[in-house]
Amino acid sequence: MATFTYHIETVQSWLALSRLHTIFHLAAVLSLCYYRTSHLLLQPTTVPWVLMTTAELILSALWFFNQAFRWRPVSRTAMPEKLPRDENLPGLDIFVCTLDPEKEPTGEVVDTLVSAIAMDYPSNKLAVYLSDDGGCPVTLYGIKEAAEFAKEWVPFCRNYGIKSRCPKVFFSPSGEDEQLLRDDGFRAQRDLIEAKYEKMQKNIDKFGSDPKNRRIVSDRPPRIEIINDQPGMPLVVYVSRERRPSLPHKFKGGALNTLLRVSGLISNGPYVLAVDCDMYCNDPSSAKQAMCFFLDPETSKYIAFVQFPQMFHNLSKKDIYDNQSRTAFKTMWQGMDGLRGPGLSGSGNYLSRSALLFGSPNQKDDYLLDAQKYFGNSTAYIESVKAICGQKTTKKNISRDEMLREAQVVASCSYETNTNWGTEVGFSYGILLESTITGYLLHCRGWKSAYLYPKTPCFLGCAPTDIKEGMLQLVKWLSELCLLGVSKYSPFTYGFSRMSIFHTFTYCFLTMSSMYAIVFILYGIVPQVCFLKGIPVFPKVTDPWFAVFAFVYVSTQIQHLIEVLSGDGSVAMWWDEQRIWILKSVTSVFAIIDGIKKWLGLSKVKFNLSNKAIDKEKLKKYEQGRFDFQGAAVFMGPLVLLLIVNIVSFFGGLWRLFNVKDFEEMFGQLFLVTFVMVLSYPIIEGIITLKSKSG
Repeated sequence: MATFTYHIETVQSWLALSRLHTIFHLAAVLSLCYYRTSHLLLQPTTVPWVLMTTAELILSALWFFNQAFRWRPVSRTAMPEKLPRDENLPGLDIFVCTLDPEKEPTGEVVDTLVSAIAMDYPSNKLAVYLSDDGGCPVTLYGIKEAAEFAKEWVPFCRNYGIKSRCPKVFFSPSGEDEQLLRDDGFRAQRDLIEAKYEKMQKNIDKFGSDPKNRRIVSDRPPRIEIINDQPGMPLVVYVSRERRPSLPHKFKGGALNTLLRVSGLISNGPYVLAVDCDMYCNDPSSAKQAMCFFLDPETSKYIAFVQFPQMFHNLSKKDIYDNQSRTAFKTMWQGMDGLRGPGLSGSGNYLSRSALLFGSPNQKDDYLLDAQKYFGNSTAYIESVKAICGQKTTKKNISRDEMLREAQVVASCSYETNTNWGTEVGFSYGILLESTITGYLLHCRGWKSAYLYPKTPCFLGCAPTDIKEGMLQLVKWLSELCLLGVSKYSPFTYGFSRMSIFHTFTYCFLTMSSMYAIVFILYGIVPQVCFLKGIPVFPKVTDPWFAVFAFVYVSTQIQHLIEVLSGDGSVAMWWDEQRIWILKSVTSVFAIIDGIKKWLGLSKVKFNLSNKAIDKEKLKKYEQGRFDFQGAAVFMGPLVLLLIVNIVSFFGGLWRLFNVKDFEEMFGQLFLVTFVMVLSYPIIEGIITLKSKSG
């Protein structure tokens, strides 16, 4: 355990045992690879053996890279009570991005905005920016309503020490605990504010009921409005950048870079928070927790960002789709944190403006020598960059109207032309996952990051409640990671020369993770068909080599189970995670296909926005732990094929096994097909239900 000025770092207690396990498992994996390859060289080659060898070599490579996450996992504890007084804290700009009110209901966006405005941070140091990339009238109306409501809500929260700063949560049954043992004055004020909140939501719904007010405007000039700059309240700004159908807009990365420039002219906070429009601030102290890393004299120089886990308020007890992503946010991100820091996720991250604007931690002055090349030709914006760098500026006090005119200039489509925005400055445009590649490049440039997983979730969003939305997200993420793996920034080339080998391995695994599709498709067909035909692809159960295969399987399962249980999970969670992992892995074959098409230029690059609107019927199924495949027929094709193969092979193989009685040769394949059948039962049930309804 290491104690810093404002935070504590704790290394995993069973680290030595974990590394010892890795060494033994590695020996077994190498033995397995030797068994497969030597058989190919010394015995007559057969197609099943070649396919199984291919699957196991890929799986071995994935396992090898995956162990980097387990080499030095750490957890951190922030000590915000030790921070300087509020008046000495740095400025903070909060970025909230939205696009389509049909998929991102304005009411939810408003809840996120209000929770951000009510953050436990000095009002004169806090600014909230909403990027409306759809240019929708209802979004502008919503932010105005939110700012007006916040004038009542923020003082109420501060006067009574309210922890649930999202009004929707506070006025729901889950917020009742905070309302116990309160006086009559509190209850009277609460009822008054609740009435205003309900009126605000009704006004937004009424305004948004007109389709014209929800329409996305894809051809528009920039529009910047300061919605609220009242003293004693955080600054609230609406930003709708210029969009022209004939000019590239770089999707969410372009919107975030526009916010960087506009906020640089208006508030210029040294730190920014990027949060999804549906992910409200659940713990108002998250900003001060993040400052424990940015302001710590022992870590501040190299910290580029502080990442919080993405968690959800609508998770069911069973969480059959693994929306909580325990493997990513507990195992992987904590493992990366012990190396040089976690990757940058799309939401819930506090970033240093300096890290986004300048190259390496020691390269600030170099960028300012040719400022227009890097930052564009706005003199006012370059002066704001100098202020962040700590240099003297010639910036003069300008009028509000002049500042807004300059903000419109930096929010124009043409501003980034012939500049380094999106390459060396700001969020990267290398792939559509702007957060992933930006975090990766920051690590390559010498920056570090920190990961904080507090007991109270700092941000809560809305998880997908059906398989379709989850698969759409998965294919989008994995196809872009495939592109990163073959791009000029590939961790296999670019990363190895700039990062430590273990940290590079983590990014290698992320770019290769879609390869699980090949492994599971081969493992889901070849042994089963061979079981049906009586062709052994595993050693006899009495063969010493069988013990190697058994050890690898049991070792993997025990490691997974320990990780789940140590993270406050259960045996049921361990079992469910295996099911959804296989389901997602098989489906990721579409990510490989999509990535290849994009790489060859056969597919147009487009951004698929996740649907955050809640369907009550789908939510009911999700809460009951029933799989919902409605609308996901395309994604389910490979899985249905595998299930048919396994069912036919299971019963046909058993019939053949009872007649031939070659149990010793077929035991491995019998176990595999039985395991798949048992694991897939809820999926089979969901598919049958879907077919019965449609047919």
